Amino acid sequence: MRHAIVTAGTKGLGKKVSEQLIMQGCSITVNYRSDENAVSQLKREWKSDEDRIQFIKGDVTKKEDIRYICESAMERFGRIDYLINNAGPYVFERKKLADYQDHEWYEMIDGNLSSVYHFLKLTIPVMRKNGFGRIITYGFQDAEYTPGWVYRSAFSAAKVGLVSLTKTIALEEAEHGITANMVCPGNIIGDMKEAGIEEARVLKDKDTPIGRSGTGEDIARLIAFLCEENSDMITGSIISATGGLDVINRHRK
Repeated sequence: MRHAIVTAGTKGLGKKVSEQLIMQGCSITVNYRSDENAVSQLKREWKSDEDRIQFIKGDVTKKEDIRYICESAMERFGRIDYLINNAGPYVFERKKLADYQDHEWYEMIDGNLSSVYHFLKLTIPVMRKNGFGRIITYGFQDAEYTPGWVYRSAFSAAKVGLVSLTKTIALEEAEHGITANMVCPGNIIGDMKEAGIEEARVLKDKDTPIGRSGTGEDIARLIAFLCEENSDMITGSIISATGGLDVINRHRK
């Protein structure tokens, strides 16, 4: 049985990814930062699969918490096959770099880039030993081309750095049966993060070229595909799922 670590896996996109992997028969360590109510709700929803699921509290901006998450996965399930780096702090207020506080900058870098480094240091040796691994990071539209993203300087800087890290790990670890790919969601907001594709088709979305919003199911299906054993030819790839929407230029004057 494959085992997955999903960071921030109790809500939003992470919840849909967790559901997808559970449905496919994986065991899973679901990380969360603080929302005990969400965990309680999921324990009820996923009760029939409780023997394959554990919830581990931890802040991915803290190295010691990352170690605890990985050690908990190994202690309970004895292996780590999939690392889904779903967690990633974000400053929702639109403001220029000069208006950032230092702590906001470091939270973006630590939460979106350094956290992945610490997870990789702990999980790659396990994957090497098993001769198999799937690493998924998250980015944004066109991150591989290092675009400027107005009002998102710290977040975009971290994710562009993560592009290079993802591609480098793909090259370094290919000989060990480990792939690394980045998924770039479109403008998936609010309830649509936990929605399904059919629901989105009913609601419509005139701002997205394909006519509907992206959903958590879109991202979960893509990640599940990349994690398949026969998806080993896909590595070092940056894959967008935006429905054709030009996400990063929506607020350009």
